[in-house]
Amino acid sequence: MEFSVSPVALSCLFFLFLITGTLAQNIGSIVTRDLFERMLSFRNNAACPGKGFYTYEAFITAANSFPAFGTTGDNTARKKEVAAFFGQTSHETNGGRAGTFNGGYCFVRQIDQSDRYYGRGPIQLTHRSNYERAGRGIGVGQDLVNNPDKVATNPVISFKTAIWFWMTAQDNKPSCHDVIIGRWRPSPADRSANRVPGYGVITNIINGGIECGKGRNGAVESRIGFYKRYCGMLNVPTGNNLDCYNQKNFAQG
Repeated sequence: MEFSVSPVALSCLFFLFLITGTLAQNIGSIVTRDLFERMLSFRNNAACPGKGFYTYEAFITAANSFPAFGTTGDNTARKKEVAAFFGQTSHETNGGRAGTFNGGYCFVRQIDQSDRYYGRGPIQLTHRSNYERAGRGIGVGQDLVNNPDKVATNPVISFKTAIWFWMTAQDNKPSCHDVIIGRWRPSPADRSANRVPGYGVITNIINGGIECGKGRNGAVESRIGFYKRYCGMLNVPTGNNLDCYNQKNFAQG
């Protein structure tokens, strides 16, 4: 049997290759079930309030809604993005002992729940504005504003909000995705604020107002520790500029 491929189809494949650096590989080719279980082995510990919530199936389903997540660039770039995403979110949900970097995804809900829009999910989504933007971004409209607990009770929605935050530029902040794949180019204002490409800027995007520009601190060290652990598991280099100790946060211009 003979097959013919039209020039249009070939052009589409070539265009896909230029964009992703791969041919239709999805996130599951890097984050296998085995890797997921090894990275997040503590999450189902009896001591974890989130035991049983964060499943591999929920992660893959959510990730496949964002075709560029973990699929952009060469294999090293894709693995670094995976390591960075899980490094940041593992810190946000850490329930392990300090310095071990193996207790990620233990928590679903923020301990302090005094505000209706307290932190939930892998990225610990907070503030009404983020729930509203995330709801629009993942296609559920005002559902998350009206019922923010969906982020803590539906694991697919929970992962989707985290990946939406990761993939989306907001205000004067680049997306975490663009930073880790090397697409972001700092402006003169960024450079004067010591915000240069690297994992440290991602910390600044996520929680810079509390953690960045304050010198060495345990929270930033934790984020770096998780990232280094996952880079080691994936056999990729961490790159430079891992901390934000001397960076101004984005709210400072």
